[in-house]
Amino acid sequence: MSRHEPTSLWEKLSEAGPLCDRWLHGAEASVKLATLSRDSCLGAPLDELRGVSVLLKVRDQLPAALALIELDGIARRIVLCPPDVPDEHLPAVIATAEADIVVADRCIGTAGRFVPCSARIAPAHRIRRASERTEWILLTSGTTGVPKLVMHTLASLSGAMTGRGPLGAGAVWSTFYDIRRYGGLQIFLRAMLGGGSMVLSNAAEPAGDFLTRAGKNGVTHISGTPSHWRRALMSSAAHKMAPRYVRLSGEIADQSIIDHLRAAYPESDVAHAFASTEAGVAFDVGDGLAGFPAELLGKRGDVEMRVADGTLQIKSNRNALRYLGADAPSLFDAEGFVDTGDMVELRDGRYYFVGRRGGIINIGGLKVHPEEVEAAINRHPSVRMSLVKARRSPITGAIVVADVVIKSPLAEASQADALKREILEVCRGTLARHKVPAAIHFVPGLEVAASGKLMRSHG
Repeated sequence: MSRHEPTSLWEKLSEAGPLCDRWLHGAEASVKLATLSRDSCLGAPLDELRGVSVLLKVRDQLPAALALIELDGIARRIVLCPPDVPDEHLPAVIATAEADIVVADRCIGTAGRFVPCSARIAPAHRIRRASERTEWILLTSGTTGVPKLVMHTLASLSGAMTGRGPLGAGAVWSTFYDIRRYGGLQIFLRAMLGGGSMVLSNAAEPAGDFLTRAGKNGVTHISGTPSHWRRALMSSAAHKMAPRYVRLSGEIADQSIIDHLRAAYPESDVAHAFASTEAGVAFDVGDGLAGFPAELLGKRGDVEMRVADGTLQIKSNRNALRYLGADAPSLFDAEGFVDTGDMVELRDGRYYFVGRRGGIINIGGLKVHPEEVEAAINRHPSVRMSLVKARRSPITGAIVVADVVIKSPLAEASQADALKREILEVCRGTLARHKVPAAIHFVPGLEVAASGKLMRSHG
């Protein structure tokens, strides 16, 4: 597939606006982008990294962001390794990516040369001359084994930034995502290529502290998964920032979370986007409704979408190029489409996401998408978030149960019983009988993966 390749990230960043007023803010340090014109976060000269394959493995996002700016256009390949990838998987990742050098904040005991990297930049006095068409390698999330390696370029990653979207100079972006995952990387590139600054999150930082820091640094544009946002809205610090643009992606954005965000940030433009590591960004929707209009299917500019066998399929120049590895599966079908595995249903001229193809619960031969049931539960005004799962049954094989986080604690058991009945009535009013939970359990919180998605197990 032939693609126009933009110049390096450093050159594009410099073209986007004056660097003296632009910052990268980490949890413990901040760096003015202008300093990168003469200083470096890397413990080796750039010329020694020219044309090599680099595995980037640091714990904090700030040095990762600095290294990406420095290495694009220099390294042949950059492998963005999130900090939660187990060390035992690194040899396989390094071998598949043919990594020559590990750029890290500590020696991790892998083969190949180690180059230190930190947010404490030092004078380098170099000319940043781009010479490579750098491949950006992202790791898939949600698998229990060695993750797949997905190849992008700066062109495919930035393809969604040439059309609709609030990109302007002076914007301060932030995201709950890690920038080494596709959703976070999209926000990082929007900030860098659009002339803005960015406030980076930290996995070890309490949500309230992050939201407070975002507010202090004047965040204007912020994104996260619906699970990120549900947890954020449980914190009183959610009102310590006043963004102009709020974005959801990564999970199904049901009507409940859209409405809650519009109420929490009435002056904001609230939008939800569909994107995946393999398929890239397909669209965003800002009309305040869940799902997306059916007229988005077909050819729209450089994106073509269709629904086949109930799943959304996408073809565009924002798609990844391929999986890495000798035995890696093909990313595309015979017509060049990427099958996202996300199932949709058409209702009244609008498509609604109902769940993942591989996440269906089988109830006596009848199918249940957990996300569809969660959307019904979340409609109740007392519910903050929910997780639907299967529990074994000797009669039907499985039954549907739900863990539910409510907005305010209940003083008495009778109140809990009454609320459970109310939630079940909401479900019965919108769901088929076999989809209604057989049991509801109130829990203090739900576990969210490093990807920002609810932790699910099917069985």
